[in-house]
Amino acid sequence: MARPKRQEARRTQLVEAARRAVVERGLVDLRLGDVAERAGLSSGSVLYYFPTLPALLQEVQREAIGRFCTAREEAVSDEPDPRRRLLAMIDSGLPDGPGDELAFLLYELGAFARKDPAYAARYIELYQRQVAIYVGILEAGAATGAFRLAGDALTIARNLVTLEDGYGLYMTMAVSTYEPAEAKRQIIAYATAVTGCELP
Repeated sequence: MARPKRQEARRTQLVEAARRAVVERGLVDLRLGDVAERAGLSSGSVLYYFPTLPALLQEVQREAIGRFCTAREEAVSDEPDPRRRLLAMIDSGLPDGPGDELAFLLYELGAFARKDPAYAARYIELYQRQVAIYVGILEAGAATGAFRLAGDALTIARNLVTLEDGYGLYMTMAVSTYEPAEAKRQIIAYATAVTGCELP
């Protein structure tokens, strides 16, 4: 039996191998052997640490969501101006383009959320964390007089996250429908309309 530290290191190695495999192959063609090969292990060894491939991919999803949320929180944490915070938040929520690995992982693993409650719960948490950041920015802007909100902050925040998700999905497809700059312009246009504020 592996010792706890070694076991933890091996699990981390397998999560990283699975992440690479998802990015390189996508979910449709992904097999346990793909992960094992990238980790330099047998499929049986992978199953010692994770009972199924979906269980391993749950860890990939958890890590990706954590990275994404942390990056968004850090993007706005040091900016006191609500207008600039709103812009930074919008910018941090969109993929850089079709090659954005983190965005690809989040969208690709989202396929499991349609049938697996555990995956769905993590995406709900992801959505709620992003909405909460937006609500904080919108309410702060309204309190200082920078924003004149055209509705309640929660509804506006939900719409902003949904717009990001929609544009992001089309930006990360094999044939991209939107360029990052255009998607950002469209979301800023909505944000300008609902905050009554020309964003800098």
